[in-house]
Amino acid sequence: MSKIGRLVRVSSKDQNPEGQYEAIRKWLTENGQDESGMRWYEDRETGKHLNRKGFLRLQKDVGAGRVTTIIRFHLDRVARNMLDGMITVAGWLEKDVRIVVLTPGFEVKGIMGKAMSTMLFMFAEMEMEWRRRRQAEGILVAKKLGKYRGRLPGTTKAQPRRARQLRERGLKLLEIATAMGVSKSTVIRYLR
Repeated sequence: MSKIGRLVRVSSKDQNPEGQYEAIRKWLTENGQDESGMRWYEDRETGKHLNRKGFLRLQKDVGAGRVTTIIRFHLDRVARNMLDGMITVAGWLEKDVRIVVLTPGFEVKGIMGKAMSTMLFMFAEMEMEWRRRRQAEGILVAKKLGKYRGRLPGTTKAQPRRARQLRERGLKLLEIATAMGVSKSTVIRYLR
């Protein structure tokens, strides 16, 4: 069985990852790789955190030696946080995992590969921060015009009571977040 893992991520359930799938399949064909038996790992949520089912499954398979090559459409599909991305890539490199990045088209190896991946993670984090600022500016304008109400009082992504129950059972914050399908920071807010 092949030990190639293909990681695909889009930021929400509404987005379509098919372009990433096609680019990866094209690379496999061009490089004479048989697709059968390869593992796909897909996430349809933000890259702000690493607590994503597909990513966690990939990490587990890398740790067990079931994946020795990772193919990514773009490196920021791993993480939008520079530190998380660098630590993840460093961990993969320590395990001698081959990391192929299709856009802009390089393999993460040696000092230049590490430098390039660090720069890409830095740009991804900057882009996320700029988008956050633009959104905040837009919300301020909309509020002044009376067109923005924000989240309605009492609405949440999950049930805060469930987070407290899981915590009482001894689960860690990250385990609660995974079980509930929310971020760790949301769990912390629920437990206040």
